[in-house]
Amino acid sequence: MYNMRDDIGEIFYSEEQLEEIVSSIGKQISEDYKGKNLLLVCVLKGSIMFMSDLMKHITIPCKIDFLAAESYGSETRSNGEVKITKDLSSDIRGWNVLIVEDILDSGRTLKKLTEFLRLKEPESIEICTLLDKPSRRSVEISAKYIGSEVQNQFVVGYGLDYNQKYRNLPYIGILKPEAIEKR
Repeated sequence: MYNMRDDIGEIFYSEEQLEEIVSSIGKQISEDYKGKNLLLVCVLKGSIMFMSDLMKHITIPCKIDFLAAESYGSETRSNGEVKITKDLSSDIRGWNVLIVEDILDSGRTLKKLTEFLRLKEPESIEICTLLDKPSRRSVEISAKYIGSEVQNQFVVGYGLDYNQKYRNLPYIGILKPEAIEKR
């Protein structure tokens, strides 16, 4: 019987390690945004687990909303074209927006989302990413909050996917090359 965990070469971050990382980021966000109107914007679909856990560690009042964009399709690399597929449902004018992303890779998606959100006149826009992959950056963009840096490996789990699979793994693992080849 097939088990998707067999497609993982090694565990990059265990559940316990992720808990520590997310807790630390949540504490820092709580300190930095104390007394401010904070809106967490979850970038769907990959950031849903990170956002859910992050909210538990933010000790100040905040609102949440969701945005969706795609640029990967069923590939392991962005095709360079970013399409916004779901807009926010709330007015962000005057709010301190924190975009919550699973991984900052090429930067194209976050650059497009940041430009898109800036037109809605928020007080500020910052980025919080669980993983940062600077070796793949193709545009100028950086995150204020970074959980960890990752090398040029294809990681899945904890919301991160390959062809819409592996999101439900409770940890982050490195996908075996043969799992990509057999798609």
